[in-house]
Amino acid sequence: MSESTNASLIASEMAHEMGVYPKRGIALVRGAGSQVWDAEGKQYLDFTSGIGIAILGHNHPQVADAIAQQAHTLMACNESFANDQRARLEERLTTLWRAATSAPGKVFLCNSGTEAIEAAIKLARAKTGRKNFVAAMNAFHGRSSGSLSLTFKPKYRERFEPLLGPVTRVRYNDIESLRAAVNSDTAAVFLEVIQGEGGIRPATAEYLQAARDICTQAGCLLVFDGIQTDVGRTGKFFAFEHFGISPDAVTLAKGLGGGAPIGALIASESVCAFKPLEHGSTFGGNPLACAGANATLDAMEKENLLAHVRSEGEWLFSRLRELASRHSCIAEVRGKGLMVGVELKMESKAFLQAAQLRGLLVLASGETVIRLLPPLNTPRADFERALQILDEVLPA
Repeated sequence: MSESTNASLIASEMAHEMGVYPKRGIALVRGAGSQVWDAEGKQYLDFTSGIGIAILGHNHPQVADAIAQQAHTLMACNESFANDQRARLEERLTTLWRAATSAPGKVFLCNSGTEAIEAAIKLARAKTGRKNFVAAMNAFHGRSSGSLSLTFKPKYRERFEPLLGPVTRVRYNDIESLRAAVNSDTAAVFLEVIQGEGGIRPATAEYLQAARDICTQAGCLLVFDGIQTDVGRTGKFFAFEHFGISPDAVTLAKGLGGGAPIGALIASESVCAFKPLEHGSTFGGNPLACAGANATLDAMEKENLLAHVRSEGEWLFSRLRELASRHSCIAEVRGKGLMVGVELKMESKAFLQAAQLRGLLVLASGETVIRLLPPLNTPRADFERALQILDEVLPA
């Protein structure tokens, strides 16, 4: 292409791709920290983080350098051969798991969140010998056939049914609904500690404790989908740590690689029932992605980001509640850490576009919620600017 503009790049993509994602009118070509630039040089605050991926901001120097160095060292190494980057990452993840759950764990590395969910589905069936699953209404667990079976939204599922099943869908935060659904045929219950696509809705401590008790009594696995909530997004490495409740397994992805594509399933050793070659991934655990993940964890430790997220999250929520006091269109502010939902009394789509025109990129969650997923190390000045833009675009 001789000249790159927002319009020309969008037209090119629309001409050649299958069109599963609607475009938002700009083409992003560069990023640094919490800032991105479009093809025509306009700068934006990115409070989407690529849907939660760029947890250290775009092109964090430590992560970028680690990936570049690994690209010059060894990029491809399947899991039939051990590798230094993979070995280090797996040890770190199982150490974090043991610290959070007091149980020894094992890890399976893959390339995305939906792959991690697929692995968890197979693990649950392998461990229990059962076929059925329970998932929550308004949950999102992915779009591949197995993970899509657990995802709630009918418009995602209906054209592709029959999918994996049976799956019983229960009301989120409704203990009796969950209790009635779980039985001796249930292989696993899948839950998000905070529903990401379902409106940034946190689970209650009572609900998660009941889920743990119900699954233990039924002999099925409790799997927490931490793809959007974990790797520090809420101020703890695993979101379930806020509640002192341990699942049998957790799925990770999004921010784990700091921008590199990687996913992981971590499970207590006691439920790890895979036999050799029953599951696998050609690209899973490749040295390039593992180098990105190791550098991300290094930077999180060096910058003390978990404590930073907790303190900045408290400050941000207090400021958003001040904003709500001036804008009657805001129904509720909810979330945890730097996973934030601002629920409006109307559809949010127009306000996402208005914010974008003023230089702030945010996401929707459902029809009425503005979702904020800023990088975990976003400077205070960028938060102030984002709040100013929201103040400008939201009606009184």
